[in-house]
Amino acid sequence: MNEKDRDNPGIEEVINEKDSNLQKEKYNEYVKNMTPKNNIFLNCIKAFGVGGTICLLGEIFSEIYKSIGNDDKLAGLYSTMTLIGISIILTGFNIYQKLGQFAGAGSIVPITGFANSVVSPAIEFQAEGDVFGVGCKIFSIAGPVILYGIFSSWVLGVIYWIYTIFAK
Repeated sequence: MNEKDRDNPGIEEVINEKDSNLQKEKYNEYVKNMTPKNNIFLNCIKAFGVGGTICLLGEIFSEIYKSIGNDDKLAGLYSTMTLIGISIILTGFNIYQKLGQFAGAGSIVPITGFANSVVSPAIEFQAEGDVFGVGCKIFSIAGPVILYGIFSSWVLGVIYWIYTIFAK
């Protein structure tokens, strides 16, 4: 056992400690030693670069769709659908997962991250069948987002409606 191992408590030493205060101290030291060190600046640069690239790609698609005769709204819709399709394909080939590990939040903030979160469970549980695998698991992550998004918009709509009644 080298000197570093003697200074850093192992999980067995933490579990076997009888004094609760000393156990808490050893546990905190253990967690501190086991937690990976992150370079926050580099993580921000990677997230900004990947998220910005995804958004730039969306703008490029939008301009392409405008150049073939679509108006702004339709071009935006087509570019969104294209980004979602690309995200689904990359998720199917397990490329989006690697992009997410590299970029962190930069890959989950745009709409492509939401598409990835919907498709990933469906692919993972595909072996369980179409109904109990894909059908049940496809909204396991996105379902609460959709549910609470719709519910909160309804609550805010009711508040706005009540406000307009009493504001007159």
